[in-house]
Amino acid sequence: MRAAVLYEPKTPLVVEDLDLLPPRANEVLVRLASAGVCRSDHHFMAGHAPFPTPVVLGHEGAAIVEELGPSVSNLKVGDPVILSFVPNCGFCHFCTIGRPYLCDVGSVARGGLMDGTTRLRKGDMEIYQFAKLGCFGQYAVVPESACIKLPQGFPLDQAALMGCSVPTGVGAVINTAQVEAGSTVAVVGCGGVGLNIIQGARLVNAGKIIAVDISDGALKMAERFGATDGVNSSKEDPVARVRELTGGLGADYTFESFGSATTAKVAYEAARKAGTVTIVGLAPVGESVSIDLTTLTRMEKIVRGCYYGSARPHVDFPKLTRLVQEGKLDLAILKQRSYGLDQVNEAYEDLENGLPGRGVIVYE
Repeated sequence: MRAAVLYEPKTPLVVEDLDLLPPRANEVLVRLASAGVCRSDHHFMAGHAPFPTPVVLGHEGAAIVEELGPSVSNLKVGDPVILSFVPNCGFCHFCTIGRPYLCDVGSVARGGLMDGTTRLRKGDMEIYQFAKLGCFGQYAVVPESACIKLPQGFPLDQAALMGCSVPTGVGAVINTAQVEAGSTVAVVGCGGVGLNIIQGARLVNAGKIIAVDISDGALKMAERFGATDGVNSSKEDPVARVRELTGGLGADYTFESFGSATTAKVAYEAARKAGTVTIVGLAPVGESVSIDLTTLTRMEKIVRGCYYGSARPHVDFPKLTRLVQEGKLDLAILKQRSYGLDQVNEAYEDLENGLPGRGVIVYE
């Protein structure tokens, strides 16, 4: 099988042939149909966060089940599936309290599958699988719990986006912040996740949705997804403009989706008194924001993190696919570019250059 391997941070991915071992108990072999080009993978490519190498990256994918390991009972060969990058064990503290996205065993920050081992080899060398998946390869052995069935006929070239950017963005609004109808919302950063935050805000009938970005192209895309106002933060003070657009108050809910101290500070300052600030973007490890504690106390702002849209994949993903089928969520516009696996480095150059919407690796 062909796969894109990261050997060291800050080096290009190497597309080469690897060997794949068969699935073990509670695992399945899948053939990838598509894989999203997500900034979270780039954090590890750029060395912003540690991860064992060599590794096949890619945590946002759609696939077809090709082979079942022992004890697999909920899938059959031929099933189209979304791949969840946090497969859950079902038994740890966080699984049992209804937060499977925080599963201790399913943590992204490991190089193997649920048992700690990997199924990828190059000769005698073990190759790690990012997020227990490794979607930048033609095939993968993944946990059964990572697979959520798709309806037959669902467009597989778009379905990869259902594995991360859609549930993260929409879930941040519905599950994490629990935005009410009529609220004012400001979204700082209008990449793939930010656009889905905007879609989520539109779904819950937010009264005003303010998009903030440094790119006019991204702001135009945000308008297509439901933003009522756009603020180019490279041309004007975003905090002052958000306050102006909200009658001097600030937004009821603000979301940071890029992953930096600068954008997080904008989201914090743009929120009104007693407003809710939700940090969604993945920042480099160790990056922090300074907040005046007296102001935090007196203004009663709420600051919270959001991981994977606080999603319960086996519950939420089917709901999201229905919303796509009903025309209430748009994947066709979200997917702006298609690449072959050999173009994966070009795809990430386009991401870093700020091209709007999402790119997707499409497999033959």
